[in-house]
Amino acid sequence: MAIDLRKIEQTAPALVDLYKRAGVSLGKHGLRGQRAAVYLVVDHSGSMRPYYRDGSVQALADRVLGLAAQLDDDGRVPVVFFSTDVDAVSDIDLADHHGRIDRITATLGHMGRTNYHTAMDAVIDHYLDSGADAPALVVFQTDGGPGDRALTEKYVCKAARLPLFWQFVGFGDPHSSQFDFLRRLDELPVPQRRPVDNAGFFHAGKDPRRVPDDVLYDRLVGEFPAWLAAARARGILPAPRPAA
Repeated sequence: MAIDLRKIEQTAPALVDLYKRAGVSLGKHGLRGQRAAVYLVVDHSGSMRPYYRDGSVQALADRVLGLAAQLDDDGRVPVVFFSTDVDAVSDIDLADHHGRIDRITATLGHMGRTNYHTAMDAVIDHYLDSGADAPALVVFQTDGGPGDRALTEKYVCKAARLPLFWQFVGFGDPHSSQFDFLRRLDELPVPQRRPVDNAGFFHAGKDPRRVPDDVLYDRLVGEFPAWLAAARARGILPAPRPAA
């Protein structure tokens, strides 16, 4: 159930427009009324410094929080920061979102290399420990391919049996070969490698803040309905309850 607009106006007025635009995108994709837990995973490797400095990561966090307020009612998004390993697991919420990314990263140490699988493991553990009965949409941001490619593929294929959809978002040069791995990951065959297509990828460019909100939301949720249908057909998610 979405958070009431009046609560957004009272607790996070800067997110009102994002909340409304997210609602429009959900409606376009037949997702109005859909419940989902929303996670944000952000790359904290050394090459990400410019995106923290210019506010791109905070801007993405705000947009994801606006989307989460439409899909869940707790006003909070768990955030995993990763580089060589998991650097932090924290959260952003409506009442304290402004500058939250800087406050978290100020307490972190060395920005290491890029390994995806540890962050995926942290999300899976958090989701299973939460006891959630809704599916999860995981927004996974990175500015390059991982050093742990074989492990990442293994995790994506194993996680396909769980009610988690991984939406990868690239920051940086869209023509860089760094993102070839994510494009291949997006196309891992079904059912040979995984029971359902549980991952998507899109590139937000060198200045992700310039991607219009409605375009970003369309890309974040565009593949989610097909995954929901496939996951229900394979019994990964229960069939929707008929309307009373």
